[in-house]
Amino acid sequence: MGMYQSIGTASANAVDRVMAALVSGLELEFGRGAGEALAHRFLEAEEADFCWDARIEERWIGAYERTDGEEFELDRIAICGRLDGKWFCATMIVDGDGQAHGMVGCRQFTSRVRARDAMLHAH
Repeated sequence: MGMYQSIGTASANAVDRVMAALVSGLELEFGRGAGEALAHRFLEAEEADFCWDARIEERWIGAYERTDGEEFELDRIAICGRLDGKWFCATMIVDGDGQAHGMVGCRQFTSRVRARDAMLHAH
């Protein structure tokens, strides 16, 4: 069984404000209407980092088995959070310094309760 932790520094409202600020800044630079489309492209390109930063809760689910012979260890961490107004649960690959190296999978949910339940049952 993994260790469960609530992340006190992250909040869904803060992430929504970051997305709104990103859209606003892009609209100033590229014009009205282009900001939201560009923000979604940024989100897609850096999805693992955005999801990791938007996490509200996390649970360690085990070591990540590497096949490339690297010497540093990575962990699999189940997270749930809210990004761009949508609740999600994802399985992340994270190093010992808490830096995301990738995302194995991500599912969206209609509520925090469902996203959290998926996180608690991830393996």
